[in-house]
Amino acid sequence: MKVLLVDGTIFGRKTGVLLETIEQHIKKYNAEYDVQILSFSKLQHQILDGSPLNDDMKYMIQQFEKADAYVFASPIFQASIPGVLKNAFDMIPPKAMRYKPAAIVANGGTTQHHLVIEHQLKPILDYFRTLVTPNYVYTHGAHFNEQNEIIDEDVHARLDELARVFVAYCEMSKNLAVEKVEA
Repeated sequence: MKVLLVDGTIFGRKTGVLLETIEQHIKKYNAEYDVQILSFSKLQHQILDGSPLNDDMKYMIQQFEKADAYVFASPIFQASIPGVLKNAFDMIPPKAMRYKPAAIVANGGTTQHHLVIEHQLKPILDYFRTLVTPNYVYTHGAHFNEQNEIIDEDVHARLDELARVFVAYCEMSKNLAVEKVEA
């Protein structure tokens, strides 16, 4: 199973730390998974404006299409997901993620910004018909030290539980045939 961990920002380090941690937990529950981090900060982004896509955007789309499951990490800026993440969703073909497991981790400046997951990320992933885990992990600045290490034990426990449920979703999805009708 190919699992794509998507670091959906070009700024900061906390989302990357969350994904590196969740990668360890996923491998604890199934060491056979091929887990890869796709860091948006390493890509040359372009806005979806009708012009031909550059090689980095073609590569990004191919990674989404080839993956069997996803963990999305997003910072919350101005009570919203970053523009590069939304732009990426706009580029992905609607059936690319259909019936594939997905989980969400996010980081924001306040405790209230966890609602962005409920009101923005989940509806987008529902549009793609992904199998979104019922649990997600939201963190804020107090959960990290100055070196961007997670210092909150509850966050570690929630990341472990997210990985456990995500791996169970991955295993269940292996027998789910992708629907061939247009939607």
